Amino acid sequence: MNTDIVIIGAGPAGIFTAMELLRRGSKEKILLLEKGRSIETRKCPKAQTGHCMNCKPYCHITTGFSGAGAFSDGKLSLSPEVGGDLPQLIGEDTVQSLIEYTDSIYLEFGADTRVEGVSEKEAVKEIRKRAIQTGLKLVDCPIRHLGTEKAQEIYYAIEQYLLNNGVEIRFGCACSDLILKNDTCIGVHVAEGQNEYDVYAKQTVVAAGRRGADWFDKLCARHGIAHAPGTVDIGVRVEVRNEVMETVNNVLYESKLIGYPKPFKNKVRTFCQNPGGFVSQENYDNNLAVVNGHSYKDKKSDNTNLAILCSHNFNEPFNQPIEYAQKVGELTNMLGAGHILVQRYGDILDGKRTWQKELSRSNLRPSLPDAVAGDITSAMPYRAMVNIINFIQAVDHVVPGFAAVETLLYSPELKFYSNRVKMDTDLNTSIHNLHCLGDASGWTRGLMMASCMGVLMGRKLAEQENA
Repeated sequence: MNTDIVIIGAGPAGIFTAMELLRRGSKEKILLLEKGRSIETRKCPKAQTGHCMNCKPYCHITTGFSGAGAFSDGKLSLSPEVGGDLPQLIGEDTVQSLIEYTDSIYLEFGADTRVEGVSEKEAVKEIRKRAIQTGLKLVDCPIRHLGTEKAQEIYYAIEQYLLNNGVEIRFGCACSDLILKNDTCIGVHVAEGQNEYDVYAKQTVVAAGRRGADWFDKLCARHGIAHAPGTVDIGVRVEVRNEVMETVNNVLYESKLIGYPKPFKNKVRTFCQNPGGFVSQENYDNNLAVVNGHSYKDKKSDNTNLAILCSHNFNEPFNQPIEYAQKVGELTNMLGAGHILVQRYGDILDGKRTWQKELSRSNLRPSLPDAVAGDITSAMPYRAMVNIINFIQAVDHVVPGFAAVETLLYSPELKFYSNRVKMDTDLNTSIHNLHCLGDASGWTRGLMMASCMGVLMGRKLAEQENA
């Protein structure tokens, strides 16, 4: 099979690459390959069954058109300070311009016009003052909240736009390998059900998302694609009552706090805050269950959840950060018999596990009902656990009540974007005609930055076409 441009992965990076090519008047034949399903056929059965069904061959929450974004809380971070390291590659001003342009596209397809975190400046100053007093940095970041259900509507509209404008999308297609010839990528090897075939293309774009990071890491090693082990994030999902987070939720919607707690002084940060949200489970390859969180526009819980992530940077000779994080997750899954573990913060300080009966007596009821009460400290590395405990105590000064006895910690929360692909400012890798975008590239984290990287890729490809 022959095409002009083949894009691996229909997450935000791949989607916006194709969209920007269309908006720039490209005449190239575009083929978008996605191993999951179309967005309208992605259904998580947990809403009916009450527990994770471990869907095969892929989890519907993490795989399919729009990637994990379709079932996330759908937050667009409108600041270059949030969402990865793309500004280091192409410059902060360029990224800010891309954010504004990409945001306008989301608005065209129905995103909420309201922007959170920009109105109550005096209240923000008070929150920042408390953060400074305890050694934390508050990152100002306007947020456009799509909402889980609204995000699916927006991405469905985008999917139909691409199809109606000539982009060929093949679902149920997994890329198994790249086809290289003399340091040039000339296509990909594809498995579609029982059929396997080659797709030859002038340009190959890998946008495999966070889920595809491990897969692409192995391809980089196999084909000598220049890359370096980067950061891997290991942490927990924290859940508290809405009353505890009320001020921050109302003023900022999402409090992005960064600290470097003693004694290790590793970077620890909050991520993906969901007011009135729900803790969720996602399943990755090899039956790895990880925790996440999302929030709807209309459906609300009594709780707020957010991630606390510890950044781990490894030096030579170690070069397997993704595998390291997976082992932490696997050990935690063993303790929970394949389920997410949950433990009260007070029980961690007391050196004891949490029992189910203790959760049932609490003011705070878990929004993930099939999470297993236990002891996450039996699986969490000592360094990460100490970082988490000390960071929670610091956040308690900014948000009184955050470090309460009944505060819930879910594990494992893992972010697989550690493979940093070496690229130039035109997004060229060390292999000719091969490009890598989004979370799988190691340069972005989250919807907006991945979308922006796709826009930039679409522009670069359009420029080549018109040169």
